[in-house]
Amino acid sequence: MNKYVYIIGILLMSMGLTSCEVIGGIFKAGVWTGIIAVVLVVALIIFLISRMTKK
Repeated sequence: MNKYVYIIGILLMSMGLTSCEVIGGIFKAGVWTGIIAVVLVVALIIFLISRMTKK
């Protein structure tokens, strides 16, 4: 059981560090690029949710 907790902790930390790198890259590219990227991702999520609920 302790082994699994250790593995899950490492996986969660590695995913968190990766997302920080992505955010850092977006802000290095520019604030407007980051805003456009976030708007596109949110629009895609809304589109997918609307398609799933229409069935």
